[in-house]
Amino acid sequence: MAASYKNLEIIILAAGRGTRMRSSAPKVLHALAGKPLLQHVIDTAQQLNPTQIHVVVGHGAGAVQKALANQDLIFHTQLEQLGTGDAVACALPACRPNTVVLVLFGDVPLIAASTLQALISGAQDHPIMLAARLDDPRGYGRVLRDEEGHFLAVVEQADASEAQASINEVNTGVLAAPTEQLLALLNRVENDNAQQEYYLPDVLGLAQQDGTDVAIAITKDPLEMYGVNDRLQLQTLERALQCRRADALMAAGVAVADRQRIDIRGELDCGVDVEIDINVVFEGRVSLGDGVKIGAHCVLKDVVVASGTDIQPFCHLEGADVGEHCRIGPYARIRPGSVLAETARVGNFVETKNTFLGVGSKANHLAYLGDTAVGAQSNIGAGTITCNYDGVNKHPTIVGDSVFVGSNSTLVAPINLSDGAFVAAGSVVTSNVPEKELAVGRGRQRNISGWLRPDERKD
Repeated sequence: MAASYKNLEIIILAAGRGTRMRSSAPKVLHALAGKPLLQHVIDTAQQLNPTQIHVVVGHGAGAVQKALANQDLIFHTQLEQLGTGDAVACALPACRPNTVVLVLFGDVPLIAASTLQALISGAQDHPIMLAARLDDPRGYGRVLRDEEGHFLAVVEQADASEAQASINEVNTGVLAAPTEQLLALLNRVENDNAQQEYYLPDVLGLAQQDGTDVAIAITKDPLEMYGVNDRLQLQTLERALQCRRADALMAAGVAVADRQRIDIRGELDCGVDVEIDINVVFEGRVSLGDGVKIGAHCVLKDVVVASGTDIQPFCHLEGADVGEHCRIGPYARIRPGSVLAETARVGNFVETKNTFLGVGSKANHLAYLGDTAVGAQSNIGAGTITCNYDGVNKHPTIVGDSVFVGSNSTLVAPINLSDGAFVAAGSVVTSNVPEKELAVGRGRQRNISGWLRPDERKD
C-alpha cells in the first residue's frame, strides 16, 4: 500500500505537441492498454496520496482537460513550448511552501509508485533525481559524476561531447525536491544550449554548484522510464505491458495460449484453471470464474462469467452476466443487459440484448433476442427474431418455461408465450399463446399442379 505524504505536491508535464505521433490528438491522450497515457501517470500519482496534483497542459489543452474532467486536478497552461524547466515554472508557484514537489511526465506511463516513494523519501532536504542505466542511451541526457561517484550535472544528448555521449547512465527527467528550493533554482536556469530551451535538469547542476547535495536513485526497471514519442514506441510499450500482464496471469495459474497475443485493457480477475486462447481482448472490468474457457478472437467488456462456462471463438460479450456451465458461440454476440442462467446455450450467429435466458434454455442458431425474458428449459429455434422495436418504443417478449419456438419464427412484441407453449416453424406470432397451446401464424400452403418453369414454357 502506498504511503501518504501530507506535504507532497505532484506536477505532471503534459504540454507537448507530440508531432511524431502524426495525429490531431494530443500525445498524452493516446491509449495504452485502453487508457490514456496521461491517465496512467495520474493513477500512479494518486497512489501516493498527494495534497494536490498539478497538470501542465499546452497543445490540445481543451481536449486534455475534457478527457480528465471530474478528477481532482489543477491545470496550468504553458503557452509556448520552451522546455521542461519552463513547463515546471508554469505550475511551481502554485505549490504551497514547505512542501516537496515531485515532477512526472505525462508520456512516461509505467513508472511505479514504489519507485516514486523512494524518491520522495529522499527529497525532504535536497533534490533527488531518478536515473537509469541503458544499453542504448541515445536520446537521453547523460548523468555526469565525479571520481567519487557524486553527482556533477546532466548534459543533454545535443550538448554532449563524444566522451559524455558514451556514458550509459541517463536522466529519466523525474525528480523531487523541496518546493522553495526548486523554485529558487529554477529561476536561475538559462537557455544557452543547442535547443535554446530551459532544461529542468539544469537545476540539479546549479544545486551542486551551490554545495547542495543531489542524490541519485536508479530504477532497476528501464521500462519505468520509457517515454512515448511516436506510434512505434507506443506499440512497443503496449506489447511490453501486455506481456507483463500475461506473465502475472500465468504466475497465478491461468493458461494463456500466447503471451504476445492477449490484450487486457482494464481489470481482469480470474479463478483457477482458466484458459485463454489467442487474440482475446478484455476491456473494462471482467471476472472469469473457475474453469472458464475463452476461445480465440473473443472480446469481453464489463462481463462476469461464472465457473465452468465455455466461450467459443469469435464471440463478443459486453455488459453481460453469464452463469455457470454455459456454452456460448462460436460467433455469438451478447450485448449489454443480457443475463444467462446456468447451463444456458447461445450458439453461432445469435445476438441478445437486454435479455434473460433461463436455466438450460438455448438459442443455438441465427437468432435475435431483444428485451426478452426466457424461462427454464426452453428452445428458441434457428432464425427466430423478436420484434421488440416499433420505431418509437421498445416492447418486451416473455417466454415461459419449456416453450418450443420453431425455426424461422417472428415474435412481435409485446407478447407472452406461456409455459409449455409451442410455436410452429415459420410463424409470425402477434398474440399471446396460452399454456401448452400450439401457435401457427403462417399462410396456408397451396400447391399448383401443371406449373411450368419459365424456361419450359412455350410462347
